[in-house]
Formats: sequence, C-alpha cells, structure tokens
Amino acid sequence: METKRADTVKAPRRFPMREVVLFAALMVAVLGVYAVMGSAYSTRMLVEAACYAILALGLTIQWGYAGQFNAGVMGFVALGGFCAMFFSIPVNPAFWETELPGELGLALLYMIAAVLLVFGATRLDRVGVPKALRTVIAVLLAVVLYLVVINVFRDVTGQIESRAGFIGGLGLPVGVGWVVGGVLAGGVGYFIGRICLGLRSDYLAIATLGIAEIIKAFLKNSDWLTRGTATVSPLPWPVPGPGEVGFTLARAMYFSITAVMIAVIFFLLTRAYHAPWGRMIRAIRDNEVSAAAMGKDINKRRLEIFVLGCILMGIGGAALASFNSIFDPQGYLPLNHTFLVLVMVILGGPGNNLGTIFGAVAVYIIWIMSAPMALFLMDMAMALGAGLGWETPTNMDSRALQARVFVIGLLITLVLRFAPKGLLPEKVKHHGRALQRQRVLEP
Repeated sequence: METKRADTVKAPRRFPMREVVLFAALMVAVLGVYAVMGSAYSTRMLVEAACYAILALGLTIQWGYAGQFNAGVMGFVALGGFCAMFFSIPVNPAFWETELPGELGLALLYMIAAVLLVFGATRLDRVGVPKALRTVIAVLLAVVLYLVVINVFRDVTGQIESRAGFIGGLGLPVGVGWVVGGVLAGGVGYFIGRICLGLRSDYLAIATLGIAEIIKAFLKNSDWLTRGTATVSPLPWPVPGPGEVGFTLARAMYFSITAVMIAVIFFLLTRAYHAPWGRMIRAIRDNEVSAAAMGKDINKRRLEIFVLGCILMGIGGAALASFNSIFDPQGYLPLNHTFLVLVMVILGGPGNNLGTIFGAVAVYIIWIMSAPMALFLMDMAMALGAGLGWETPTNMDSRALQARVFVIGLLITLVLRFAPKGLLPEKVKHHGRALQRQRVLEP
C-alpha cells in the first residue's frame, strides 16, 4: 500500500450559488429600471455603470491585490477625461495658424531645460560638492528657474486665451485619446508612486487625495488648455451618435464597446491574479517582511500594481468623459469619482474582479435610482399630507438628489457591519489545506 500526498488530490468544485443569486437579483433590478424608466434612460445608466466598473477594477487591483489605499481616483479620472477631450475634438485654426504654437513650444523647451538643470544640481554631490551646498544650490536654482519659466508661460498663455480662446484639440480618433489617457494616468501614477509608496497606508491615502486636488486645480485654471470652467463640448463618440441612429441604439452601441473592454480587462486581470506574479503581489500584501526575506523586490512590485491601477482609471475616465460628451474640470468631485468607486469595491469585495463588477453596477443603480425613488416617496407623502393641511415644499427635486448621499452612506454602513469583506469576498486558495487530513490508498 502506498500513501499519496494529500495536496495532489483535487477538491470538488463548489457550485457558485452566491454569485448566481446575486447576479440574478442584479439582472432583475436592471430589468425593473428598464420597465420603469424606459430604454434610453436605462441604457445610459448601464454605460455609465460600465465606465465606473473599469474605474473600480483599477482600484480593486491596487487595494485588493496590493493593499494600497488610493484616495485620489478623481485625479486619474480627470486626466483620462482631459486626454479624451484633447485628442478627439477638432483642431482650432485660430491657434495653429498663428505663431502661438511656436511660442508655446519654446516655453515648453524652457520648462524642460529648467527641470534638467535642477535635476543636475541634485547630483552635484557626485562630483565632490558637499551635500548641504548641493541642496542649497538646487533649491535656489529651482526657485529662480520657476520664476523665469512661469513668466514666459504667463505671457504665452495670456496671448492664447485672448486671441484663440484655447489651443483646441488634435482631431484624432476617439480611441487614441482613451489609450493616451491611460498612458498619462499611468505616467503620473509612476511619478506619485516613486514618492508616496514608501508611506504608510493612511499617509498614502492623504497624499493621493491631495495630488488629485492639485490635478483638478491645474485643469480648472488652465483656460488656455481646457477652457477651465467654460467646459468643452460636444466630445465625439467612437460610435454613431444619438443624432444619427437615435438615443437608445447609440447608447447600446457605446455599451457594447465598454462591455468588450470590461471583458478583456477582466480576463487579463484574472489570469494575472492566478499567475505567479499575482501570488507574489498577494504575498507582499499579506506579509511584506516575509516576501522581502524571500528576495522579492517589494518597491518595484508595489509600483507596478499602482501604475496598472492608474492606467485603468485613466481609460475609464476617458470613456466616461466621451460618453457624457463634455469635459468640465469643475465637475470632477471626490464624492462622485472617488468615494463612489470605493463603495463599489467595498460592496463587491476587494480583490475579487467579479465582485467588483457586480458592486460597480449595483451601486451605480442605487446611486442613480435613489433620487427618483426618493422623489416618488416624497410626492406620496405630500399628497397624503395635503389632506392634513401640510405645506408642500417647492424644492422637492433638490431634496430628492440629496437622498443619494443618505442612501449610499446607509449602504456602506450596512455592508461594513454585515459583510465587511464584501458580498463576493476574495477567494484565497489554500493548496492542500482542505485535504491535508485525507489519505488516499492505492493497492
């Protein structure tokens, strides 16, 4: 008789009853919205939920895979929206047919040269300059060059705003802006990660939140680049617009593109999760000291996962801005573009890609439908109270919109109380644990 190792025996697969029940309930909710609100409204809701699902997938790999709490999702969403605008809207002849592009290019060269000079000053200690003197030289040089470059930029941008309004776009296909939006968000994420990933989780959240506000402030105040609060619209779609094929069909075609994007991202992330790379990322998350003792490059892997999440946020932000057909820097709010994404990930389950998609769609349906439902309940209450002599308020619509915050707050409270790991928590496989007491005998 020979005894086999217990972990060589495969455990029977469990039927995903919870997943089937939850997604069935979600489908019933979607069909209910279609029946009540109509196809055009409901399809728009699904497209926006799909864009938010891409954002949530970007956050779940940062938070769920690697334990990095990113509170600056809004900033990367705004960068993606900016690229969707800049690369897709038509060229502005009032800018490109003048000498202004040359002057702006010269100002950019001044900026690049200033950055290189400051960077070189920070390396003076390698040629024998004392570190204290090197620091003083670098700081003084940075201040002087900043004043010079900002004056040059102020003159050029002032001329652009007065003569052309803003620089306009590049008139390229919409998909180019989406791809570049992901690349730009990833590049900014790399810069942030190099500085902030060494911080503890709470300090990382504060740093990313502050950087997101900086990005928003830059886009809002750069009228020469984004028109600031004047907004830019309409943004073109990658599919025929509502004016060509109708609202429902156009939005359905847009939804098909976002659904394909989600399917591809889900497939790639799932493969990465179960690959050695994913197991290494989770090992770093669960026990960083042990992973470092095994020779893993902790900082490099954490930076990889942070950049990857930022790329997905940039792509999702670009898709969302194109669908809304407007770029408004002032419209990016922490409540809508950071906190709401966090709630989606918490509800679905951090680290579970399928749960994240479920959470994104479910939370967005609740977010969108809470205002109409609140308005309906308020109208019923006022109709009942009219017979009792109650005075009907005049701002019922705004009061109903405020119900969104209450409903989302109540939802996150209930989830954290009764399902702290989410409705579909991460499934961590423990190889051989389920069968370690079992012995398989062969004659």
